[in-house]
Amino acid sequence: MTDLAATSLLDRARLDRDRVRKEITRGLEGADDGELFLEYSQTEALAFDNGRLKQATYDTAQGFGLRAVKDDAVGYAHSSDLSLPALIRAADAVAAVRGGYRGSLATAPQHTNVRLYGDDNPLDAPGFEAKVKLLAEIDAYVRDKDPRVRQVSVSLGATWQVIEILRPDGDSYRDIRPLVRVNISVVAGSGDRQESGSKGYGGREGYARFIETKAWRDAADGALREAIVNLDSVPAPAGEMDVVLGPGWPGVMLHEAVGHGLEGDFNRKRTSAFAGLMGQQVAAKGVTVVDDGTISARRGSLSIDDEGTPTNRTVLIEDGILVGYMQDRQNARLMNMKPTGNGRRQSYAHVPMPRMTNTYMLAGGRDPAEILASVKNGIYAANFGGGQVDITSGKYVFQCTEAYKIENGKLGAPLKGAMLIGNGPTDLHRISMIGNDLALDDGIGTCGKQGQGVPVGVGQPTLRMDRITVGGTGG
Repeated sequence: MTDLAATSLLDRARLDRDRVRKEITRGLEGADDGELFLEYSQTEALAFDNGRLKQATYDTAQGFGLRAVKDDAVGYAHSSDLSLPALIRAADAVAAVRGGYRGSLATAPQHTNVRLYGDDNPLDAPGFEAKVKLLAEIDAYVRDKDPRVRQVSVSLGATWQVIEILRPDGDSYRDIRPLVRVNISVVAGSGDRQESGSKGYGGREGYARFIETKAWRDAADGALREAIVNLDSVPAPAGEMDVVLGPGWPGVMLHEAVGHGLEGDFNRKRTSAFAGLMGQQVAAKGVTVVDDGTISARRGSLSIDDEGTPTNRTVLIEDGILVGYMQDRQNARLMNMKPTGNGRRQSYAHVPMPRMTNTYMLAGGRDPAEILASVKNGIYAANFGGGQVDITSGKYVFQCTEAYKIENGKLGAPLKGAMLIGNGPTDLHRISMIGNDLALDDGIGTCGKQGQGVPVGVGQPTLRMDRITVGGTGG
């Protein structure tokens, strides 16, 4: 893999750089912006289920995408055939977006020497047999912990991606991106009742840190604990009540209900509930939300985005005031703003668009125990599963996978079937207490937008939100 890490994708494909540059220039002549995006990636996934190896896949992919941008129009052509004839055809195709316009190409992104992760390929080590043995060991560990365990599913996944970006003005950019994720799911049962729990973790590095015994045992114990807790759960009440959100992964609600609404394209097109509110109070005082792609080795971090722009720590909401959007190059230019390093794409076959990296709310000054004690009758949401959000209206629905009743300031019975229902922009004003225990998630997030999925991070401290609608099956 050292050769791949050190060798340009153009050289690997035996492409003449001058000819490639000529075709990029021809395809983008007169366009406002654009680039040739080259990618080579290796991906593996191993899944161990019901005591046996159920899946083992390995895939390599390579290709290019050529993009020409003129005003709000985009011409895009991509191919898995990394050859000069394919590039010539792509240049012919994207040239149609120019429409006779003759402008000057946008200034290239600044270069950076920042490296947020290493070049190591997680697919190299440990070997296949060692990975299978590890999966079996985790499976056996969980089953031996509690006789109520009925099913264990363990998976390992890794990607090693090399990207290069070439512009017609001669600038070029390169990044090598490792990504690893471990996931453990447990089903526990008692009589006719079964409940599940899960725990995952990962980041932009090799497997070494994640497959240490303590790391996977902590995750296995967490998944089992959640399943056992849910075995004792009672139907969740329904109605309007105060809600306390736990730190870390519950920030996924912030990501969905608020984060997408602060992406540049939705605001330029005025389809976001936050459109036109720059400089206005959009959340309770004390609420500060940032998107930060510069945190070392985090799942959502990138040294550069998929347009070559260095990622940033972008403040979106500061003390309740809307102060920024996440921008790619095209929407930033059209909105007369600066790119923020949020131009992301799933692969060479996809156009970049404004996307989140690691999005989280900053800590406040309250002790989490004080926040819990302040609630007389409500719900504590410790973990979330799936959710749905309407970007235009801000309405959301989130399923709690681990939640508890709060009675007179203390945790009560675990709840089953609790859903939080509300409106992101409205409910930002209902945050009344912010904890001092900011935590980021463990490295499991994948964000979907317009058919593209990219790895992301979320986070928040403990929060109290007043008068939130809770959907449940209990009285």
